[in-house]
Amino acid sequence: MIPYIFALILIFLAVLGTPLFVVILAVAMLGFFYLDVNLSVIAIEIYRIADTPVLLALPLFTFAGYVLGESQTSHRLVRFTRAFLGWMPGGLAIVAFIACAFFTAFTGASGVTIVALGALLYPALTEAGYSDKFSLGLVTSSGSLGLLLPPSLPLILYGIIAQQMNIGKNVSINDLFLAGILPALLMILVLSFWSLWENRRNPIPYKPFSAREAIAALRDIIWEIPLPFFVLGGIYGGFFAISEAAAATAMYVLVVEVFIYKEIKLVQLPAIMRESMVMVGGILLILGVALASTNFLIDAEVPMHLFNLIQVHVTSKLVFLILLNILLLILGAILDIFSALVIMIPIILPVAVNYGVDPVHLGIIFLANMQIGYFTPPVGMNLFIASYRFNKPITELYQAAIPFMIILFAVVLVITYWPALSLVFLHR
Repeated sequence: MIPYIFALILIFLAVLGTPLFVVILAVAMLGFFYLDVNLSVIAIEIYRIADTPVLLALPLFTFAGYVLGESQTSHRLVRFTRAFLGWMPGGLAIVAFIACAFFTAFTGASGVTIVALGALLYPALTEAGYSDKFSLGLVTSSGSLGLLLPPSLPLILYGIIAQQMNIGKNVSINDLFLAGILPALLMILVLSFWSLWENRRNPIPYKPFSAREAIAALRDIIWEIPLPFFVLGGIYGGFFAISEAAAATAMYVLVVEVFIYKEIKLVQLPAIMRESMVMVGGILLILGVALASTNFLIDAEVPMHLFNLIQVHVTSKLVFLILLNILLLILGAILDIFSALVIMIPIILPVAVNYGVDPVHLGIIFLANMQIGYFTPPVGMNLFIASYRFNKPITELYQAAIPFMIILFAVVLVITYWPALSLVFLHR
């Protein structure tokens, strides 16, 4: 009974606007005090996180993403994809999906994608003949594409949390990187086909393929093309560990953007470092106290009690998964993805494993739903960012985003009930 009272305290403090890490820390301290456990375990837990080697990947990939966000990479990426795909019927829509997915994978924050790429893609789509509603919906929903692609920060964070929980099953970040590739590609593919179908009665003019423009675009972005190979090729070729790949990526991005393209001056670097590390510091602080509270939840057997309670009413794994999707969709609309991960994974993961859900598969399900939650009415974060960025009423963004939300939710159901799509590359 006491653990549930603590949960109510957590909710009450959060509603009052108390900082998240303070709320979680307070509940952990109250919980351990109730269990008569020395509060030094909280400091030990924070130290255990600091001693995790893979944790180095978070600040390094974040810094690389911030540098890319401040440079002209978004312009080069759009030009490159448009040169090679823009000649296709509906090619500009496909360009938008691919460019946004790649940019979000490296920057880790969908709001950055809308701000950086929206100014390029939205006018280009409307000028090409796409309706205003369709263009708004496309850019808003594409802002979170790429959360399942490496080196997505949420994928790394999920892996760190799952590893710290010791649930008896291996959850490596390498596996998560591989598991997210096909689901992400399926989302892009389905959205592309739907875009073609949606505009079938409105023929969109397109420019013929130009070899000269393609070569010029390739030369323009030639130094940034190797980035995915640093991550995937380096890790799965056995050249780098995750943290080493992050260090190599950060160094490469720094050299390219500062010394080759010269789009970022040396005097700008301290400000970029400060901004990126403030974000990482907030994540790590929440993560440390959240894992301390996770120990309390495990000691109090809260996940087991929750599983027993759910099992009374939900005996089917299939029913559990659809209810999980609905819950995650709601959470994605009201919480930022990092808060949702550190708060909900310690509760959901043990319950899902008891229902026979693979923890790597659960990570992909979780992030796929969070991706949709970013633009789910009424409070999805991307809706407000796009409303501000394009100076449009929020209700107009609601109407524009709903068709894309329905399409992607259908894909999420495929991801949920077809585990092999996520696990096919893994030896499990």
